Amino acid sequence: MSLPPAAARAVLPAGLLIACAVAGAMLAMGLRQSFGLFLAPMTEAHAWSASGFAFAIALQVLLNGVTQPIMGQFADRFGGRIVIIGGALAYAGGILGMALSGGLPIFTFFAGVVMGAAVSAAGMPVIIASLTRLLPENMRGRAVGLGTAGSSAGQFLVVPLAGLGISGFGWQWALIAMAAAALLMIPLALPLADRSPAVAGSAQNSETAGAALRRAFGDSSFWCLFFGFFVCGLHVSFLTVHLPGFVHSCGLPLYVGAGAISLIGLFNIAGSLASGELTQRWKRRELLVAIYAARGVLMTGFMMVEKTTASVMVFSALMGILWLSTVPPTVALCARNWGTPWLATIFGLVFLGHQIGGFTGAYLGGLVFDATGSYDLMWSIGIAAAAFAALVHLPVRDGPRTVPVAA
Repeated sequence: MSLPPAAARAVLPAGLLIACAVAGAMLAMGLRQSFGLFLAPMTEAHAWSASGFAFAIALQVLLNGVTQPIMGQFADRFGGRIVIIGGALAYAGGILGMALSGGLPIFTFFAGVVMGAAVSAAGMPVIIASLTRLLPENMRGRAVGLGTAGSSAGQFLVVPLAGLGISGFGWQWALIAMAAAALLMIPLALPLADRSPAVAGSAQNSETAGAALRRAFGDSSFWCLFFGFFVCGLHVSFLTVHLPGFVHSCGLPLYVGAGAISLIGLFNIAGSLASGELTQRWKRRELLVAIYAARGVLMTGFMMVEKTTASVMVFSALMGILWLSTVPPTVALCARNWGTPWLATIFGLVFLGHQIGGFTGAYLGGLVFDATGSYDLMWSIGIAAAAFAALVHLPVRDGPRTVPVAA
């Protein structure tokens, strides 16, 4: 039987738990963020359409959101270690299947369906929920900030390595190497042997998953976090997919757009760490209001200035600080309001809102550009969404919660 959290903390130092979680999150995020590099060489080699390749990746994002609560439920019931190891195996199999796919339907199955589930099992939400359960409350915000920063470090470090692999050995061997690298997540998952106290039979909290979900769904704070995270996903996907094209449409070289995405990842390391520290010291609700309001102000200012290399880089650096800084306070609010026994499940459902927003941001950005020939309307939508997200977090409860106990 897996050790309960208190026993696990006694056996394993917190530094080891955090280091393994950060490294796992870095590898998982870095590998998935590299897939866009393969669009040009794979579509050219197979004579596929760019939209066909893009649909497979968009399907992955959507299925990641849909399957995240399911993987969270498995993690709450059986422990994060088992789920992350299974996800790592699916990661390796999915990437290998992408490398060997001869047709677009098969590629879509591996890149969209298999990888969508794999990213949910071995991705940041399960890793962070498991880490949160294994640490005392006074360390959780900082640890989540480190885990989120690890994801950004993966975007900054792994993506260039994948690019070098494509240049040096070709896209197929680069994918095979990435499949092998995914297996490194297995040893990194071994210390994350958490298990829900409710499932393990703790006398302090025997609440069932159904009861916990009914409590969350009946709480307006849950829906405020859900729709706020929807806006986060909308911003992140719109900028990831369309910022390089927007920059190019302003007459700047293509490398400026690529540098903008890389700079966002670099500065999000600092932003995530700062958010984790502030989550320990400040009201999480006010922190989220400030982050979303700052995004709106930043995007408004960017629209008002001349688009030069310098202005794009300044915008990217500032947006990077705000990029995934929403994660630590959101996870902390989930843990504070609905407890840790079913945290992976509940945060997985909040994360579903993020991924629905991500699909919307990527797809709607393309629709707006096709219909109007510019991204101006989409920037206005992003600014309005930031204002909505800032307002919707104001009613979120950020105080002590009552944990149901066995009679």
